[in-house]
Amino acid sequence: MRKRLGEILIESGSVTSDQLEKAVRIQSQLGVPLGEALVRGGFVSEEAVAAALSKQLGIPYASRENQVLRPELHQGLERLVPEEFCRSHLVLPLFLQEQTLAAAMADPTDILSLDNLRLISGKVIQPFIATKTQILATLDELYHGNAKNLVEKTLEKPSDSDEETVLESPAALGEERLDLDKVMALAKGAQVVQFVNLILKQAVLQRASDIHLEPMEDSGVLRFRVDGALYERTPPPKELLPAVTSRVKILSRLDIAERRLPQDGSFSMKLQNRVIEVRVSTLPTVYGEKVVLRILDKGSVQLDVDRLGFDPPQLDAFLKAAKHPYGLIFLTGPTGSGKTTTLYSVLERIKTPEKNFLTIEDPVEYHLRGINQVQVKPQIGLTFANAIRAFLRQDPDVLLVGEVRDQETAQICLRAALTGHLVLSTLHTNDALGAVTRLVDLGIEPFLVSNTLVLVGAQRLVRTLCAHCKKSVSPDPQLLDRCLREAGLESLPAQPLFYQPRGCEQCARTGYRGRIGVFEVYFLNEAMREAIHLGKGEQELREVAQKSGMMDLRANAWRKVLAGITSAEEVLAVTLRAG
Repeated sequence: MRKRLGEILIESGSVTSDQLEKAVRIQSQLGVPLGEALVRGGFVSEEAVAAALSKQLGIPYASRENQVLRPELHQGLERLVPEEFCRSHLVLPLFLQEQTLAAAMADPTDILSLDNLRLISGKVIQPFIATKTQILATLDELYHGNAKNLVEKTLEKPSDSDEETVLESPAALGEERLDLDKVMALAKGAQVVQFVNLILKQAVLQRASDIHLEPMEDSGVLRFRVDGALYERTPPPKELLPAVTSRVKILSRLDIAERRLPQDGSFSMKLQNRVIEVRVSTLPTVYGEKVVLRILDKGSVQLDVDRLGFDPPQLDAFLKAAKHPYGLIFLTGPTGSGKTTTLYSVLERIKTPEKNFLTIEDPVEYHLRGINQVQVKPQIGLTFANAIRAFLRQDPDVLLVGEVRDQETAQICLRAALTGHLVLSTLHTNDALGAVTRLVDLGIEPFLVSNTLVLVGAQRLVRTLCAHCKKSVSPDPQLLDRCLREAGLESLPAQPLFYQPRGCEQCARTGYRGRIGVFEVYFLNEAMREAIHLGKGEQELREVAQKSGMMDLRANAWRKVLAGITSAEEVLAVTLRAG
């Protein structure tokens, strides 16, 4: 009889029974495999889990350390198996031996991926097990070479043969190409083109969400935003910065002659067989134009509501509300807090061919299969309000409205909910219950809010600790007491540990890798509806909600600290205790 993974890890001394129990709680909370829960909790390394799975399944273990995870570069493996398939299925071809292809997999029990790999390659597959992190790192080397210090190498010696990465639209050609040629000539053209392409590549490889190019008095500054924090990178020389800015503006179909006013544009680039959208914003400063490029990497976004960070009761409440035949659902939070991703994930979960889904957004961030999406165009009169009016003549069942910004949009959303439609939208308020006050401020009567509102939620994003290097510490008694109190817990069965960032190669020395949502979700029950109807304030509404067992943002965040997912410092920095 095959031993369980937890038994193997305990026998090898990798984890204790106590740690295994905590990992099971994390597994239940996040809905991830036990091995991933162990890693996220910081109880064991990704490599130790892979080695234990190798023993459990009887499949050889491949890693950089044992020298097995080294593809044979002369065998044309990169031509045999498409890179897109390898990345989406976490597969790495290692070597060919006659009609057998050895391949490392993060999940060698995935029969469907094994069958597809056999069909694609035309070979018999010999699976090896390896960690996700090492597979992705080695894929970069197999298909693209080492991407480290690309910018520095470009500035030292530009290559005339660098492959053009950016996909320019037809509007960027013709006369604008002449302007681009002039800029390139002034700034040693090839160097500017290659520099822009390579900082885009580097930003995508480093999971950056934004690129900041900033002119200062005597230098330029280049920064990437990774997991919500900005980090400096090697900038172009001061004399090249205007040419780099002009290159970005031409790609974005902006007026390169206009340097006095802010401008907005966009372009697409192709990298690693996927198209990445880039939104560009320019801003005139005293030293020149500051440029911010927002990267929308559709390939890196997983619209899986189970992985967003909801506690199970919160997720149950959200999905219950989303299955209502009519009513209003509002999600609140600041820009960049992941509201759109959450609503998209909910739509992905509830969509069926039997229902008509329509969205109006500004902008449409990701294209959802089976859902009709509309882009706001206020310059021609296509506003949120006008689009919703048109939607109501399209026999809709579920509407997603990108944001309620004004009284007109709020009233039309309310009318749609009253006439038998489910409406999901967002508001910019500090917390979930602030949505109630905001709707009243927009002219919606409290009794209408109480009758149509089904659920209000709020979210923030906290950075997740790097599983490879986070260190455990015994919490300060006062901080632990605060944690338990604000998390709504009376006690814990064992002495808890907090974790702190340390920094390693895997997380670029930051101590964090990736982000996860923290949420508050209030499903309106009769007590809350009555309180809203009577015009009660936010604090009174919160007290009613908490008596019903609903948790706020800080409570949800502290539970992630106790699960070893994030740090206490991150929670205190990102969330505020209401009331």
